[in-house]
Amino acid sequence: MAAADGTRRPARRRPKALIIGAGIGGLAAAATLRHVGVDVEIYERAGDMRPGGSALSLSANARVALRTLGLDLDVERRGRAYPALRLCTATGDPIRTVSFERLGDRLGAQNLAIHRAELHQALLAAAGDPPVRLGATARRFRVTGDHVRVDFHEGQTAEGDLLIGADGFHSAVRRQIAGPERPREPGYVCWLATLPLRHPKIHDGYAAHYWGRGQRFGLVQLDGDRVYWWGTLNMAPAVARDWRGGKAEIERAYSGWAEEIRVAIAQTPESAIISVPARDRPFLDRWGYGPVTLLGDAAHPMLPSLGQGAALAVEDAVVLAHCLRQAVDLPQALRRYETARRDRTRWMVREAYSLSRVEQLAHPIADLVRRLYLRWLPDRLLDRRNEIALTFAGSPDPTVTPK
Repeated sequence: MAAADGTRRPARRRPKALIIGAGIGGLAAAATLRHVGVDVEIYERAGDMRPGGSALSLSANARVALRTLGLDLDVERRGRAYPALRLCTATGDPIRTVSFERLGDRLGAQNLAIHRAELHQALLAAAGDPPVRLGATARRFRVTGDHVRVDFHEGQTAEGDLLIGADGFHSAVRRQIAGPERPREPGYVCWLATLPLRHPKIHDGYAAHYWGRGQRFGLVQLDGDRVYWWGTLNMAPAVARDWRGGKAEIERAYSGWAEEIRVAIAQTPESAIISVPARDRPFLDRWGYGPVTLLGDAAHPMLPSLGQGAALAVEDAVVLAHCLRQAVDLPQALRRYETARRDRTRWMVREAYSLSRVEQLAHPIADLVRRLYLRWLPDRLLDRRNEIALTFAGSPDPTVTPK
């Protein structure tokens, strides 16, 4: 590039971001940052890239966010759109149906159910096969001038211009920023599984939540004949944290529930059932300093009630990329990203926590009131709350300096 006096300026060096964590958030960050000219290196503590977990929801807000960067993950081929959500009693009697199709048409994207492994592959492809170092457990970071260095328990080190902590609920990067924290544990366990299943009730993007006293169940059709199910059950936090029951205990918990629920559990191999304690953390206002920030569950872990964990991580990655696009002052760009994300993610964490308390109500009278409320809540109010969650708010103007 030539300057005004005719001399040639050296080409601007591409910044390098160290991304800790190769989950949805880490891979989304790799895809979006590389798209705007930031080099990435990903460090993952696991010894392989096989994603844990089962399926998840990739909602409209995440898909619209990716389009602002011109990214298309081809998720329609990999997942299944669900046009509506059926809310049912434990025995399968309908409470109401929540339509998402009209809202999706208005927002420009439909909600999708997709297996976590499929989303991983889509993000890796979008990132262009980024360098990933496996078996690398972050221990601490050190900021020196305009660089950051990460030390790993295995003995290696890494240096870069940016550090993105996308290392999930137990984030080592967050721990160094925020210090010791106690999680919030509302006292229930979550079971997750994906299996091949044909059932006359499960077709055409079937998605249903069944509500009982102190427990719930979800059934969602994935691609082909695969079905994703999840269940919750109230129990002491210490028991949920270290649940060691088996499939027989789950079958007893849902004895007498709708027939399709009992069939799904019965046909699931015990080894395919994942147990996760319900937990989040109080919202963290400060996500980083200097060239360091957080993303996804490392920044704002939330209870699963809104089904927005993966979508918010994708939103984070998109906004981060917009803020870093052609940024000269990298720390200032990170603070702009954090400011842009703070209000929305705080609202999501709070809403998920409040909804979770209602969903897990166990008293018979509370259960009755809940069902009546769900049945008679005006559509316009329900649609409005869903629209807030499913609308990507956009990205900040990269020329505006955060206050």
